[in-house]
Amino acid sequence: MDARLRPLLEAATRPYASAGKRVWHYSRGKLRHDPVYFALLERGLLPDGGRLFDLGCGAGLLLALLNAARMEYRSGRWPEHLPAPPLQLDMHGVELRADRVRTARAALGGAADVISGDICDVALSACSAVVALDVLLYLHEAAQRRVLERIAAALRGGGVLLLREADAAGGLAFGMTKWTERVANAWRGHPWKRLYYRSASQWVRLLEGLGFAVNTHPMSEGTPFSNILFVAQRCPG
Repeated sequence: MDARLRPLLEAATRPYASAGKRVWHYSRGKLRHDPVYFALLERGLLPDGGRLFDLGCGAGLLLALLNAARMEYRSGRWPEHLPAPPLQLDMHGVELRADRVRTARAALGGAADVISGDICDVALSACSAVVALDVLLYLHEAAQRRVLERIAAALRGGGVLLLREADAAGGLAFGMTKWTERVANAWRGHPWKRLYYRSASQWVRLLEGLGFAVNTHPMSEGTPFSNILFVAQRCPG
C-alpha cells in the first residue's frame, strides 16, 4: 500500500477495534489488500452529494472509509495526490446478516444509516449512487436482473452504479475466484450454495439494456482473482 494512504487506513479501521481483534484485523486486511475500496476514492467515482446506498455493505467498511476520508480532508490531512472525497453524501447501508449490521452501526455511529434487509426487496429511495461489491453472485440470474431494475429506477439521471463482480470469462483467475468463494461459503456453513456468475461482456449487455452507459475497470490488482468494476452511469430520461 502507498504509504500516503496509511493514515486514512488507520482512521477508517480504528472504530472496529471495539468489536475485537478478529474484526479489527479483518477490516485492516480487507481495506489494505482489496483494491476496490481505495480505487473508488483515487478515481473520484462517487458523487459529492445526494444519497448513497451500499448494498450488501457487510460490516460497513466502505462507509467507514468514506467517513474517515471526510474527516481527514476537513482536518487538512488529505493526501495531495487524491481528488477531494465526497463530502455531502447521505450514506446508507443494507446488510442481510444481523451481526454485521451491529458491527457496522457500532463502528459508524451516526455517520451512516445501516439497516438489516434483503437487497431483493429493500426499499430504495431516489439516490445519486449505488454500490454493490461482490453481492449479485449470490442471486440467481432473474433476481440479479430484478435488483438491477430496481437500482435503475431509484437512480436519478446521471447517477452511478458501482458494481463489482467476477468475470466468468477470466480463465484461470476466474477458477481461483470460484474456488475462493466456495471455501468462504463452506466456512460460513453453506458448502453447497450455488453461485451465479456472468462474463464481463454479459454484465455490460445487461446493464446497457437497463439504460446504463458502462465502463469497465479490472479490479484485481495484487490478487489472483478475475474481478471487474463496472461503472454504470444512469442515462438521463
